Parts: sequence; C-alpha cells; structure tokens
Amino acid sequence: MRIRNLSLNTQKKYLKQVAAFANHFHKSPRVLGIEEIRVFLLYLARVKKLSSSSINVTVSALRFLYKVTLGCKLDIEKIHFARRERKLPVVLSSDEVAQFLKAIKNKKHRVILMTVYATGLRVLEATRLKVSDIDSRRMTIRVRQGKGKKDRYVMLSGKLLTVLRDYWREYRPCSWLFYGESKNAPLSPETVRQVCRLASYESGLKKRVTPHILRHSFATHLLEQGTNLRTIQVLLGHKSPKSTTVYTHIAVQDLKTTTSPFDSLPDL
Repeated sequence: MRIRNLSLNTQKKYLKQVAAFANHFHKSPRVLGIEEIRVFLLYLARVKKLSSSSINVTVSALRFLYKVTLGCKLDIEKIHFARRERKLPVVLSSDEVAQFLKAIKNKKHRVILMTVYATGLRVLEATRLKVSDIDSRRMTIRVRQGKGKKDRYVMLSGKLLTVLRDYWREYRPCSWLFYGESKNAPLSPETVRQVCRLASYESGLKKRVTPHILRHSFATHLLEQGTNLRTIQVLLGHKSPKSTTVYTHIAVQDLKTTTSPFDSLPDL
C-alpha cells in the first residue's frame, strides 16, 4: 500500500477490514476464498447493518489483499461492490451558514470553518493549509495533496482574506495556518468536527452541520449563482470523468473572476 502511495487513512482502513475478515473466520485470509468473502459481506449487511459505503471499503480492502498483496488467482470481479444509496446532501442557506458561524466562540475554530465554506475544502485539506498557501497577490489558495494525492488551487475570497489577516495578527501562525496544541502540528480534523457538533447545537439550527455539509453548501450556492459545473468540479477537486490526467488545473484568471459565496454573507 505504501508503494502504491495510498493515503495513511486508506491504509489504516484496509488493515482494519482485513483483520476483521480474518477474525470472523479465525483463519488466515490466504486459506479463505470467494464464498467466505460473500458470507462476510452478508454478515456486515444483515447483522452489523453497515451502510453500503462502509461495506464497499471492505470490498476494496479485500480486492487489494487478494489481487495485489497475495497475488491469488481468484476471480476478483465476483467480489461485487454494494449499490450505494442515492441521498441528497443537506444544504444550508446563506442565513443558516451565518447563524452557524456566529455560534462559534473560539476565533481559530470559527475562521477554519469560515475557510471551509468560503473555499469548499475538505476538512483534512483545511487543517493541512500552510501560511505560504495563501497567495494574496493572485487571490488563490493552494491545496496541497488533496484527495487522490492531487494539488489544486481555489479562489481566495476578499472577505476571507480580511478575516485571515485579522486571525494571523492574533495567533501568529508560523508554518501551519491552523495549528493545534503546538505551532508545530496542524489542528486535528476530529477537533473541527467536534466544534461543528457543538456549534450546530448552540446555533439553534434544526439541521445537523458538519464540515462536509459546509462544503456541499459552498458548491450548491455557487451553482445557484450561475457558476458553471466544470469550475465547481475543479474547485472541489473532483475527478473529471473525461480526463485521465493526474492533476486538474484551472486558469488563475477564472479563479479570480469566480466569486465565493462567502462574500454574500451578512457581516459576522
């Protein structure tokens, strides 16, 4: 998995699923096969009642184990992925986003979630931002090694730049823009999720708010403003169905002319 350059998070998930598979039968996966895999997947679905996305992590892990690690001659295509449920994501209105952000008392926590909404970053991408990634001259933010190990740029809202400068004057980050307990380590994504849960409750909103819901709201609000889907796709770092290139770029000029929905929020 390291040679294939899989993310550390993916490696941990795969190891956990393979261990669960082996423990279920109390045997080495090397002596197990397609039938045991089917039995295990049915167990996850019917007994553990896992979601299709969770089951598919197990499928991916076992496919990798048998095809790559063990090099077995199993008909790997018979290990089917579960059909994923098609659910529409929860989206906040602009007023709800403002109401949510106002409920966050800690400035660092409020600013990182402002950044998530203003740019559409994933929570891990936001926590891994460095001070040097903020380019006020080009009005862009560099996202280093996002999902799929890809770099990309997103637009830097003028309103967000003002917020970040005020934050920098107070916290004086050195390397990591949003540092954790020490300036030498980034803020934990789980900390940001916990902040979301607390602020969601204290804001009085009936909708559950997570960093990913802010990301969904960012994309939806851009679409409602008339931004084309291709631009939104690149800003979010989604893989293009028509492209086989490793990195997807967008012209900086296009980024400058794309207005972040953050700019249309009421004053916070």
